[in-house]
Amino acid sequence: MTQPGATAGRRLRDALAQERPLQIIGAINANHALLAKRAGFKAIYLSGGGVAAGSLGLPDLGISGLEDVLIDVRRITDVCDTPLLVDVDTGFGASAFNIARTTRSMIKAGAAGMHIEDQVGAKRCGHRPGKAIVSTEEMVDRVKAAVDARTDSNFLIMARTDALAVEGLQSAIDRACACVEAGADAIFPEAMTELAMYQQFVGA
Repeated sequence: MTQPGATAGRRLRDALAQERPLQIIGAINANHALLAKRAGFKAIYLSGGGVAAGSLGLPDLGISGLEDVLIDVRRITDVCDTPLLVDVDTGFGASAFNIARTTRSMIKAGAAGMHIEDQVGAKRCGHRPGKAIVSTEEMVDRVKAAVDARTDSNFLIMARTDALAVEGLQSAIDRACACVEAGADAIFPEAMTELAMYQQFVGA
């Protein structure tokens, strides 16, 4: 049972503990978030593609900026207390300082957690061909920067890897394990197509 006054991050962690698996439904605006809450969902998700297409009318090609996403985060958290997980793409900047700023900004805006990915800065939708990824070492640095910047220890840091389409399943698993060692609370293996793949991730 979540205590009164708990942070958004704490509420998300409690939802993860209480409902296994937890269904996190996408919501691209405040109205969708309220509908999701009314339908009984315990967590909601704001995707980068949702911000790009729904708010800006743009393709999911890394065009949106931090403030574009924060505007939608605030609109949702202002009216809906259901924990919100946010897609922050590659962190909105190449340096640890950029990622730290993104992390603190998400917490301040009321998000419960965020996921950061291992694509290069000029990213593209995870389901499109032609993706490129950074080295494992650079992705680990991204995760560490986010973890170290948390002002709420319950804020959830999820590491997303797009390595399956670029380097294969074992590379994706190895990257995920490295991210967990770096402090990631959860893993998002992008574009998995078979249950057996997920089982291998869990087993690792």
